[in-house]
Amino acid sequence: MLRSLLVAAIVGASYVFSSPLLNTTAPRACGTFISPENLIVAEADFQAKKVVPGEIGIFAATIPIYFHVISSGSAVSQGNIPDSQIQSQVTVMNRAFASAGITWSLAGIDRTVNTNWFNTAGPGNSAQNSMKSSLRRGGANALNVYTVGFNSGAGAGLLGYATFPSSYSSSPTDDGVVMLFSSVPGGTTTNYNLGQTLTHEAGHWVGLYHTFQGGCGSPGDSVSDTPPEASPASGCPVGRDTCAGGGVDPIHNFMDYSYDSCMTEFTPGQVTRMRQQLSTYRGISI
Repeated sequence: MLRSLLVAAIVGASYVFSSPLLNTTAPRACGTFISPENLIVAEADFQAKKVVPGEIGIFAATIPIYFHVISSGSAVSQGNIPDSQIQSQVTVMNRAFASAGITWSLAGIDRTVNTNWFNTAGPGNSAQNSMKSSLRRGGANALNVYTVGFNSGAGAGLLGYATFPSSYSSSPTDDGVVMLFSSVPGGTTTNYNLGQTLTHEAGHWVGLYHTFQGGCGSPGDSVSDTPPEASPASGCPVGRDTCAGGGVDPIHNFMDYSYDSCMTEFTPGQVTRMRQQLSTYRGISI
């Protein structure tokens, strides 16, 4: 019980986020840090509670997505992205997670004009707490996505952030992804407008760490088939190899920080982990 409470405190307080400035070519950057000690505690909890779904080859799950479009006005430039871009985003997600047997189903779209939420929502602040408590729908098995502007305050300049599956039980209202509205497919954020921001953040929502978690040391991202990586990649570098042994950096992995155009894959090990995390903490399995 004590260990479970500690894990909830560690993970529930952690966000995963990336931050190029709006409409620039800046690299992604992570603002969340899970210490090696805390990661050990979280992974021990996962091992103790792990639910292994049925035969991996036949795993299939449909996860509802609720989109909450937050804007400061009626124009697309004010965050009022059209349904067509949201539908394209779901298509991108389904393509990315197809190897995992995960289908994302658009369950609803709602729209809220709230300048404070749009501009200032950020990890753990009052604006995001109010936004989520007012709008969140569904249970542990439903992905709630909030599109905002990240213009000021705690969220200034962010590309997106997410919660992990293991934090749901302690903070169910907080669960979900907050992302920059202009990073959806066809958006205006240079190099990050093909929809992979949500793929990346949803990767955290299903239980994956960054590929560079822990740098070159063990256990890294707790997935055996992602080569160790000392630091996040930027752009789409060829032959980048920041850790001795283990192979070149996984710059094409959805959980690195490459440009959207460079992101193409999850590894089999990541697929196994996300299935087990979904079964263990979100009650999602065949």
